[in-house]
Amino acid sequence: MDESPAVAGEPGPVDPMDPLAVRMRPRTLDEVVGQDHLLKPGAPLRRLVEGATPASVVLFGPPGTGKTTLASLMAGATGRRFVALSALNSGVKELRAVIAEARRRRSHAAENTVLFIDEVHRFSKTQQDALLGAVEDRTVLLVAATTENPSFSVVAPLLSRSLVLQLRPLTDDDIRLVLHRALTDERGLAGKFELTEEAADHLVRLSGGDARRALTALEAAADAAGEGTIDLATVEATVDRAAVRYDRDGDQHYDVISAFIKSIRGSDVDAALHYLARMIEAGEDPRFIARRLIVHASEDIGMADPTALQTAVAAAHAVQFIGMPEGRLALAQATIHLATAPKSNAVISAIDGALADVRAGKVGSVPPHLRDGHYAGAERLGHAQGYRYPHNVPEGVVEQQYPPDGLVGRDYYHPTERGAERPIAERVQRLRRIVRGERA
Repeated sequence: MDESPAVAGEPGPVDPMDPLAVRMRPRTLDEVVGQDHLLKPGAPLRRLVEGATPASVVLFGPPGTGKTTLASLMAGATGRRFVALSALNSGVKELRAVIAEARRRRSHAAENTVLFIDEVHRFSKTQQDALLGAVEDRTVLLVAATTENPSFSVVAPLLSRSLVLQLRPLTDDDIRLVLHRALTDERGLAGKFELTEEAADHLVRLSGGDARRALTALEAAADAAGEGTIDLATVEATVDRAAVRYDRDGDQHYDVISAFIKSIRGSDVDAALHYLARMIEAGEDPRFIARRLIVHASEDIGMADPTALQTAVAAAHAVQFIGMPEGRLALAQATIHLATAPKSNAVISAIDGALADVRAGKVGSVPPHLRDGHYAGAERLGHAQGYRYPHNVPEGVVEQQYPPDGLVGRDYYHPTERGAERPIAERVQRLRRIVRGERA
């Protein structure tokens, strides 16, 4: 847990041993680069940072766009104590300790707390739920940061209590301004280096709109240069690989994962591997990729190849167990399996069809012979009477009504003729005829 009380107008001392990205973190709103749509006069984020009526907020955007900085500035503007947690290494125990201390300080010293949670999407539902009471009664002013769409990664009760603001990737001009400040500011390199235009262009390309990445690369190049000029050769020598960015013109997170899944669905194994490589190289959470593979295995393959789900789940376990970069092998294996497997959407069509009927009120009563008969009075009510036990017949299948009266004969699962579903299709039809008493 990182606790750093923040007071407006009193930026703390700069530790020369801190990374360049930390030393150059904006101390005032005027130093923030980018996010003009949220920081223009009257905009909600500017009002929050300037100390207007406090509200909890979820900041959604790519890495390196200023989420931590804005949280710190919000604390400073209101003179609140600032506590930072990372969802990577914090759990319910740490959350409860912070909330308890926040209550104590508010009660005894009239001191309020801003709680910043980085990567909140990594918190489980239980962990997120543990925040609700403290956010509701403003024991803490929550600033939650996430790189994933909060509509999918943050629980609805927490979203309803927070203002959701989307940060945009920094533009090339924004990154150039960040680099210029780092080169000239006393907190940064203090004018000791000159950066050639070619080197600056390369740093901008490497950044992918991430200021922290740009400053980290600049610092590595400055260390290698020692003094004087930082040229293209120095930058290339100190940055061992290009930071591949997603498409900036669209949603850099969801466009690529969408293309990845659609390539698998379309059975283009090579395109699927390309998008997988882009996500891995760009630093995508491998667990997110694994989760999408698991969903896809049921949604677009299903019973056409029942082993696809097993492979996807195994890949998720492997990534969790061994981590990266070795986890890329399991992800690649699962991607190849799913892309080359026969396809069927019969599973999702089946469950969605059943859900549609339930939501439309087509539920009906459970047939009496299927009801629970293990309690006093069940026999008197006629429950479990007349139930036919399938194992008592050689085939293991008996004629018997299972659905409510209004749904007899309603088919949800329609197997395809592809892959392993071909024999399943034949078996399903045979089973339906027996159960419904339609034997030829």
